[in-house]
Amino acid sequence: MTVAATNVINVPESESNEKLKTVKWWLRYCKIIAAEFVATTLLLFLGCMTCVPIDGLTDQPPMYSAVGFGVVVLFLITSFGHLSGAHMNPSVTLSAVIWGSMSIPLGIAYFITQVAASIAGYGLLYLVSPIDLVPDSVCATVPHPNHMAYQALIIEIFLSTALGFINCAVWDPVNKEKQDAIPLKFGFTIVALSLAGGPLTGASMNPTRSLAPAVWTGNWNAHWVYWVGPIIGGALAPIMYKFLWLEDNYKKNQTE
Repeated sequence: MTVAATNVINVPESESNEKLKTVKWWLRYCKIIAAEFVATTLLLFLGCMTCVPIDGLTDQPPMYSAVGFGVVVLFLITSFGHLSGAHMNPSVTLSAVIWGSMSIPLGIAYFITQVAASIAGYGLLYLVSPIDLVPDSVCATVPHPNHMAYQALIIEIFLSTALGFINCAVWDPVNKEKQDAIPLKFGFTIVALSLAGGPLTGASMNPTRSLAPAVWTGNWNAHWVYWVGPIIGGALAPIMYKFLWLEDNYKKNQTE
């Protein structure tokens, strides 16, 4: 017992503090990653649930999925936004990294988490759905039959850039006191962009939102569009915002 006590006393204080900091760092980021995993899982499970055909209707109501996804996003940002930011989307994470509000290693961790969680979320829906989701590729995003792939790509770039702009506006220091209605802002943004782009491309704006249905249903039609488009849009929005508007907004905020 004397030896054990001596060992404890002889541990350098700096080394002990360093180990404590490392443990706290891992605990902090494990909680953040866990929140992002749950949020993304629920996005695919609940969001794609709104795409499951309603009994007695031959066609899904045109606004049903758009409003459904928007309200689901509103709920998830309210629940997890203060924990992980509730990105649920590699395009948003890329915007955050370029903006400078997230480190590259954490961005990579988010990306891996989002991929795994999206597949798990749609898999859970596949398990509990009353119908077979595969024949009609329920919730899969595909271009309009009359669209060429490049046309769908342009639409996804514009939709993803628009989504990126609202992220940048929220992150802009000039809006740091205007945080109360963020879930509503994002929820209604998703509804608006989904109504605009849904009939043309499915309005994915999110690579993992398109990946999970493709994995489970096997529908990979023009799937690359739903990676390239959101990635370009997610990169373009913060670059444009930072170089065109951020500095002026920041100076204005400082003078006020």
